[in-house]
Amino acid sequence: MLLPWNLKTNHHRGKWAEFLARMYLRAHGYTILAHNYINHRGVYAGEIDIVAYNNRTVIFVEVKQRRRMERALYSITPHQRERINYMAYNYMRFHPEYKGCDVRFDAVFVRLPFTIKHIINAWTL
Repeated sequence: MLLPWNLKTNHHRGKWAEFLARMYLRAHGYTILAHNYINHRGVYAGEIDIVAYNNRTVIFVEVKQRRRMERALYSITPHQRERINYMAYNYMRFHPEYKGCDVRFDAVFVRLPFTIKHIINAWTL
């Protein structure tokens, strides 16, 4: 089977996992608002893998690719959650069209080639 990227590097495996996560979310009724969303530079810089929308809820999704699913479950650190929370706050501030919508933080764990686990409401503010 031919895949779109050379999957020998972590970078390419991560991009493939993010692509699979977007396809999974679309197939389950989510609208993808942004992917690889970056705001700020310097010390507050960061990236949100996927920003999605479903049922008046803006969902910020962190995608993790691991060889073993058990390791993926513990791979989102408290520092990472804090940075994603900060970026989500800024995303909502700069997108007033979503004022009044709920906000949720999900995680999608991918074990290549095609095992996907979606954790809804993986953490709260």
